[in-house]
Amino acid sequence: MKTEIINKLKEIEHTNGIKILFACESGSRGWEFPSPDSDYDVRFVYVRPLNFYLSVMDKADHLSFPINDELDIYGWDIKKVLKLIQKSNTTPFEWLQSPIIYLEQENFRNELWTLCQSYFYRKNNINHYLGIATGAMDTISNGDEINIKKLFYVLRPLLSAKWCLEKNTIAPMQIGTLLTIIPVSLQDVINKLIVLKSTSAEAFVIKINPVLRTYIADEFNRCSDSAKELNKESFNAEELDKFFKLIVMRYDH
Repeated sequence: MKTEIINKLKEIEHTNGIKILFACESGSRGWEFPSPDSDYDVRFVYVRPLNFYLSVMDKADHLSFPINDELDIYGWDIKKVLKLIQKSNTTPFEWLQSPIIYLEQENFRNELWTLCQSYFYRKNNINHYLGIATGAMDTISNGDEINIKKLFYVLRPLLSAKWCLEKNTIAPMQIGTLLTIIPVSLQDVINKLIVLKSTSAEAFVIKINPVLRTYIADEFNRCSDSAKELNKESFNAEELDKFFKLIVMRYDH
């Protein structure tokens, strides 16, 4: 499948006159808990020739494609990505940490990742992750029943919020690293769920372990309450502007 994805990305480059700077897996495969029927969620960052940006008109800043049975693929212009980084958006932070890379221009990821460290806003990241967890928790029925995919849409964001709160750094993408901040007994419970998910359809319904259910509720409330006490922050775009100009000139074609 990787060869098919790389070939598709090369085709997208050629057809759209762009340069793909970085392409990765962004979904459950990158998070380390895929199901047998998980899609390939391919995301990429691209740049266009200089003349594209020299316009008074607003232009499209993304590329999307029809989703087939296995492949979900879209990309964002580097300018859009940098705007999101200024807002401390978690999505670029996660893409850049993906363990599955399909394409990368030399040193691009390291350069952008280094830049991201100056744009981490703890409160914004915590609230983003808690919002995802809330949406997934709303699917719980009969007090403790949830499909296994949705359970991980509670667990990973909640642990990411906890990481941001306690460590005051960008949360890691992979579930294995996130598990290091919870009790060993719960690590064992979640690792068993990861194994179960690897052999189950995403819609498979399970009952949440009572101890895990209590932990989820307690940590959600703690993170939510703590985030309310954090100060608001904002960032200027000076370093992002410099990086944008550097990248556009480097890959102008």
